[in-house]
Amino acid sequence: MDIQTLTTFFMWCTIINVGMLLFLALVYVVAPNLAYSLQSRWVPISRETFDVVFYAFVGLFKLIVLVFNVVPWIALLIIG
Repeated sequence: MDIQTLTTFFMWCTIINVGMLLFLALVYVVAPNLAYSLQSRWVPISRETFDVVFYAFVGLFKLIVLVFNVVPWIALLIIG
């Protein structure tokens, strides 16, 4: 595998994962009650706890996307 292929791979990983992040944010901004009602069907959870868990999940997902997608992509752009 060459550097160009890896660069393209990490670029698309970044685009897809940032798209997922934007979708999660959009769902929570546009329809927070729908998100809560869907999740509370499977797991009995209070609204306040759901808000904290969702916020923590999005923050952790953002950190993982940065560390495992964006940083390798930028590093490959620099060395390529």
